[in-house]
Amino acid sequence: MRSDIMKKGKERAAHRSLLAALGLTKKEIERPLIGVVNSANEIVPGHIHLGKIAEAVKAGVRAAGGTPIEFPAIAVCDGIAMNHEGMRYSLPSRDLIADSIEIMAMAHPFDGLVLIPNCDKVVPGMLMAALRLNIPAIVVSGGPMQAGPNATDLNSVFEAIGKYNSGKIAEEELARIEESACPGCGSCSGMFTANTMNCLSEAIGLALPGNGTIPATSAARIRLAKEAGEQIMVLVEKNICPRDIVTEKSVHNAVALDMALGGSTNTVLHLPAVFSEANLPLTLDIFDKVSRITPNLCKLSPAGKHHIVEDLHRAGGVPAVMSELLKNNLIFGGELTVTGKSVQQYITENNIKILDTEVIHTVDNPYSKQGGIAILRGNIAPLGAVVKQSAVSAEMRTRTTTAKVFDKEEDAMQAILTGKIQKGDCVVIRFEGPKGGPGMREMLGPTSAIAGMGLDKDVMLITDGRFSGATRGASIGHISPEAAEGGPIRLVENGDQIKLDIEARSLKLLVSQEELEERAKNYQAPAPKAKTPILRRYAKLVTSAATGAIYEKD
Repeated sequence: MRSDIMKKGKERAAHRSLLAALGLTKKEIERPLIGVVNSANEIVPGHIHLGKIAEAVKAGVRAAGGTPIEFPAIAVCDGIAMNHEGMRYSLPSRDLIADSIEIMAMAHPFDGLVLIPNCDKVVPGMLMAALRLNIPAIVVSGGPMQAGPNATDLNSVFEAIGKYNSGKIAEEELARIEESACPGCGSCSGMFTANTMNCLSEAIGLALPGNGTIPATSAARIRLAKEAGEQIMVLVEKNICPRDIVTEKSVHNAVALDMALGGSTNTVLHLPAVFSEANLPLTLDIFDKVSRITPNLCKLSPAGKHHIVEDLHRAGGVPAVMSELLKNNLIFGGELTVTGKSVQQYITENNIKILDTEVIHTVDNPYSKQGGIAILRGNIAPLGAVVKQSAVSAEMRTRTTTAKVFDKEEDAMQAILTGKIQKGDCVVIRFEGPKGGPGMREMLGPTSAIAGMGLDKDVMLITDGRFSGATRGASIGHISPEAAEGGPIRLVENGDQIKLDIEARSLKLLVSQEELEERAKNYQAPAPKAKTPILRRYAKLVTSAATGAIYEKD
């Protein structure tokens, strides 16, 4: 066992003495030691109940003959951090989570890990740690939140702010939505980033079926956590490690499921970062290639009316979507998962199928023939940009708009809420990328205000920052290179024409190359925004959004 290096032999008497000081008996010390990584805290609604999940995991580990040892991980609530300085810290937390788990698991050699995330950056951070460490590991999340009355969710509140500011609803209605849209614990209802990543963890093969859709408040979630605790012991016994499970074909399966679900654009940051830990490349070209051949089978909030708990889970969840993709040769069935079975074996043995074709469409009757995410390129984004095309209205798929330029999110938000953005405009928010932000803030505030004011079919927003999975409309992020790296987005001026053509995968600034070169001669960059040690360090080390905003390898 891996833990033997800190507990076996006379020379480890001092180590065993310290383990005994934890209250562990000799028998408990002799058993496999399983690290239980719990990201519970009292500020993130998706994590406030994770203590119960951890207790269930530990019960499963003990029942299967192991000794669970819990340690913590940090977690940021993107919703609470949204639209202020706090959002600069969200994306950097992903790498800090991976690093801190590496530190704990290397300093105290566990035989296996059960990783308990739930919200946006915690899931990819823990997946990154699992692949980096490559010891037996399994992920079990805290589960999704129920939707509020009338199928409301967090995005409904953000959009209600725009409705209130444009006079469409009264203050009393805003207050009613505010108080009811998030009814309890769990990752925010809808196919936002957290739920997308928890679903994709199943496709990657590192989470048990149901991880992405079993409700946070359900007894089935507790049972799943116990099963994860039991299953880690099987993985330890058989020495099945994450890199035995995650292969190039797993990369394809994850991206294909992402496209079928219409997942968050943040996956274009997180999946490359996760797979890079196993030296498996995932480029924007791969995303686009898979998107072109994988139909969009689900319209989940914010793209449509359905929700994770109430609809996708009832319709069969991730396994049902994967069964439809497998039936049509759109994913690989031979890949191993933490169930101990291949994708094909699990689906066949459990007779998995779609239970509601209104929620999960068939390949023969998709919402669209292409996947939920499209990769755009053009002179404003030579290295690429990302749009959740499944959430873009027909009116905006091909459109020429007029630029209104802002160098930070707050200025753009103020202009939107005070009526300075009109139909036909393109809100350009720059210097919000990984380096320029720093931290690549999410723009859910501006996009939701645009949608709430009824402008989402007439106004485009482009940014070198990123978007929440709750964003809808012609919202184009990850413009690369970013402004702070000298990208062409820094040269856009008020009144410039910008043309979007999603079918052609094109985003063009309709300004001549000669004019752009002239602007570049006289260009003066704004002062760097990084003020604290962690943000300065992040800005120095982080790479482009086009490569997943990972740290430089060397």
